Amino acid sequence: MNNKVLIPCIYLKQGKAVEGFGKTKIFEDGDAVGLAETYGNNGADELLVFDLSSNDTEHEEAIGCIKKIVQKAEIPVIGAGNVKRMEDVKKLIYAGCEKAVLNFSKPGNVSILEEVSKKFGKEKILVSIFMISEYRNHKELIETYAGGILCFESIQEDIKKETSLPILLHSNNMEKEEMRQVLKEDQYDGISGQYVSSPSLDYMKLKKEWSQLGISMNTFESSIAWSDFKLNSDGMIPVIVQDYKTDEVLMLAYMNELAFQTTLETGKMTYWSRSRNELWTKGLTSGHIQYVKSLTLDCDHDTILARVSQIGAACHTGNKTCFFQELVKKPYDDMNPLRVFQDVYDTIMDRKIHPKDGSYTNYLFEKGIDKILKKVGEECTEIVIAAKNPDKEEIKYEISDFLYHVMVLMAEKGVTWEDITRELARRH
Repeated sequence: MNNKVLIPCIYLKQGKAVEGFGKTKIFEDGDAVGLAETYGNNGADELLVFDLSSNDTEHEEAIGCIKKIVQKAEIPVIGAGNVKRMEDVKKLIYAGCEKAVLNFSKPGNVSILEEVSKKFGKEKILVSIFMISEYRNHKELIETYAGGILCFESIQEDIKKETSLPILLHSNNMEKEEMRQVLKEDQYDGISGQYVSSPSLDYMKLKKEWSQLGISMNTFESSIAWSDFKLNSDGMIPVIVQDYKTDEVLMLAYMNELAFQTTLETGKMTYWSRSRNELWTKGLTSGHIQYVKSLTLDCDHDTILARVSQIGAACHTGNKTCFFQELVKKPYDDMNPLRVFQDVYDTIMDRKIHPKDGSYTNYLFEKGIDKILKKVGEECTEIVIAAKNPDKEEIKYEISDFLYHVMVLMAEKGVTWEDITRELARRH
């Protein structure tokens, strides 16, 4: 059985979060990107974003905002609203949305369902239904080419009797207990709407509660019991903390059983302070919270590796990592591919911001996009030629030249390695 999902929603109007359909009043402070980050950090499973733009210019701005939302939310994002043609679905998917929604109250969306489903895969496409006739009139098409249905509460009883597809229910009127009853039914995959869109909602606590009542929810449950851990003389286990994006080691701390269980329940790294002899949730006062991505036990069961999303600095000194005081070092080349790419990219960006006389990189930026594209094309051709040579050294040099020029192009167009790796991660 799949876990049921809680899906807060953001109504996006002119770059701001508003209170809902047809509303202009700002929701919270209107910061849609910050709101998405809050939802993701607090344990929401997915995020639904409605683009309420009224013209093409606003739509393009909304797509840019959705791209930022995807990056900050760190949970799957479903894009909806203002889809008129296949190009709009492509923009949502390329912005990083896990799924796109076709509104079946619009005939144009009905006509493109088969095409977008075949291009992007039916698992990427949801159909939104406001009236049961929208489903009944196109039942075969929807069942064949949609991956699920986003329905509104006025038709939930009708739609669940007629479709075999998974349903996401959007409700602005249901309260907690009504939602729990809905999620008990197999056909509902998740629920969205007003109640689950409160920024103050403790999703981890709610999911734990509903899980204990028999609903399959995405909670942190340890596969190995605390009693099977090998503890030190103080009854604790050391925890090595690592940034999940960069693999940088951030700090070392200790957990007792209470700290471990609190971490699982809240999704926030919690330790036992040996100096203060008390429970310590990292960042509770500083705001530099560590959100759990994974906890892994070593082969001897005596050390935990925690991969986290670190907000701000991990060290009390203000450094990103506690490990910054170099003692000895033998010169070596850093062979971590992503770090090497990032270092070169950072140097290119520095040249763009702080031009340097005689710099070839600055020469390319000064000549502009046509020159950069010409060099990328030339280097690509050089790779093809070098590949016919049995000596791999030549192709190594040509690929390096190509990647450098591609990074200049990335810098010129504002594309980062995080953008690229995020897209590649979505494809494997």
